[in-house]
Amino acid sequence: MEQYVLKDNKKLRCGYTTGSCAAAAAQRAAAMVLGAVFSLDDKIVLDTPKGIRLELAMVDPKRGDGWASCAVKKDGGDDPDVTTGILIYVKVSNIPKEANASEPQIILDGGIGVGRVTKRGLACSVGEAAINPVPREMILEQVRTVCEEFDYRGGLGVEISVPEGEEIAKRTFNAQLGVLGGISILGTSGIVEPMSEQALIDTIKVKMNVRKADGAEYLVITPGNYGEIFLKSHIRIPEIDAVKCSNFIGEALDYAELSKFKGVLLVGHIGKFIKVAAGVMNTHSKYGDARMEIMGAHAALAGAPKEVIETLLGCVTTEDAISVLDQAGIREQTLQSILKKLDSRIKERVHDSLKIGAILFSNQYGYLGETADAALLRKKLLEQVEKI
Repeated sequence: MEQYVLKDNKKLRCGYTTGSCAAAAAQRAAAMVLGAVFSLDDKIVLDTPKGIRLELAMVDPKRGDGWASCAVKKDGGDDPDVTTGILIYVKVSNIPKEANASEPQIILDGGIGVGRVTKRGLACSVGEAAINPVPREMILEQVRTVCEEFDYRGGLGVEISVPEGEEIAKRTFNAQLGVLGGISILGTSGIVEPMSEQALIDTIKVKMNVRKADGAEYLVITPGNYGEIFLKSHIRIPEIDAVKCSNFIGEALDYAELSKFKGVLLVGHIGKFIKVAAGVMNTHSKYGDARMEIMGAHAALAGAPKEVIETLLGCVTTEDAISVLDQAGIREQTLQSILKKLDSRIKERVHDSLKIGAILFSNQYGYLGETADAALLRKKLLEQVEKI
């Protein structure tokens, strides 16, 4: 695919989604089962929801008595996509149609390697194949169009399968989200934009939807695995299902407020949360890094002399900075100043619409402190674990 985007001054090639692959393969397999003959050189033409036209190659075409199948190879472009290179197969079969149906009857389902939904809160209902709404409609639209071209008014069964899907799914969030047995057929635009932040934010929202559907009223949100491990090992909350938000702390809090959760406990490394204390809600370093300046300001409020502040400003990591605070004897005062400001910032972000607290830790020093409502939220989370 020769579509590009610029990210951080780099020209990156776009790809196409598993949904586009499935829709293209469904178009070709439907035409084959209705009698069309193609060669491997005949491209499949597909218009994506984004308005970009794709010309995709057919792979492994097969035809039997009343059925036909083929595959399209997934191409994620320059995005680090674990599904790049896998084959998305579609088998289309003649099936009986209800006697009173005037239009072609199309039954879509997932086969081997396509996950099955086991939890509420996802875009698909429990028990359904994990074929999300936009790709589902893309697939059905392609098959309907073929039926019109062939003036076919009977029934067709459409089965999506991904031979490598179950293995690939182990490298995704599917199991955590309650999608078991394979990958999801995804895509809202039909196109993969390399390193899409929106895709990550959407994943965070899906995880929160699942927790909500499971009956959760209180959430733990942490940037990554370290926060969840720290929570289990140091705070003694068992079986907690934390939502990992990466750098998108602000977006996660916005969605928690929108979803009307009663409370959120943030658990994170001081290297990220010290930025939040300054109102920086996307903590990726490419958006700015003033960790030491923030630390220096709070150290100054705690009475640090000029020499200590200068040393802090020269530190590379917050772990190093804590050792400087220890040597100056002002660690506790400085951290309390940071926690007070952090408490204010996160409450402002959710407009005091829910209980919110934060726990700070470091890899070297462990537990560093917590905001005012963190203890109450720990209690609520323990009660929730017992109920759900």
